[in-house]
Amino acid sequence: MRIWRRYSHRTIGEHDGLVAGLVLARCDRNSSRIASRLARLVRYLPTSRLTVNRTSDMPTTTAAGSLTTQQQILNTAERLVQMHGFNGFSYADIAQEVGITKASLHYHFSTKAELGRSLIGRYHQNFFAALNAIDEDADAADKLRQYTHLYAQVLKEKRMCLCGMLAAEFVTLPKGMKEGVKRFFDANERWLAHVLESGRKVKQLTFDASATEVARTVIGSLEGAMLVARSYGSTARFLATTDWLLAELGVGVASAKAKRH
Repeated sequence: MRIWRRYSHRTIGEHDGLVAGLVLARCDRNSSRIASRLARLVRYLPTSRLTVNRTSDMPTTTAAGSLTTQQQILNTAERLVQMHGFNGFSYADIAQEVGITKASLHYHFSTKAELGRSLIGRYHQNFFAALNAIDEDADAADKLRQYTHLYAQVLKEKRMCLCGMLAAEFVTLPKGMKEGVKRFFDANERWLAHVLESGRKVKQLTFDASATEVARTVIGSLEGAMLVARSYGSTARFLATTDWLLAELGVGVASAKAKRH
């Protein structure tokens, strides 16, 4: 792995963080209090509840032990969004990959907007299941290392964070999807702010701004670094940004690299 100097960390980290800051800031436009409250209620419904109220004349499962048709659709759609964006694929693309008709696809998700809401809800749930596992470690510094590692693993698979990709397309998304994207980032900010403040209280982490401001900077930097790193086909570029971020917060870069290997 290429060894980056601290100056390189700062240059790349600050630039890529600004890129994401511009993208994520767009998510705060045109929101309403009513829509926000309704979106929060939807958050607590299981993903499957978003596609109910249909007759059972079409099968949703395959052979015992295999994925349901709905799971195959969601897996395929998630990969397509992470690689090409929400506007970069059609129902025909999903139907062809899964091996079903478009009529069957519309049975499970009547509109692409409905599919998008389900994707965000499932991604949110899975991401925070990973964060809950990280929370089992009492060490704030290690929680930050593992948090950045989640993003790095996605990038290594030549994908992007689902909600980061959607944030880049925010102005074209249906209203329900916009609210879901913002909920994902808001929840990430709260989780990170708690970790940061806990680390500062025990003098394990060092920063001057509020924990919320730093949390927003971290998320923006990681999302932006993923976008720029993909442009160069360089995971090392992304890792340079994470090393810089961790070092700025008082987390040793050497130990962070050791954790990655």
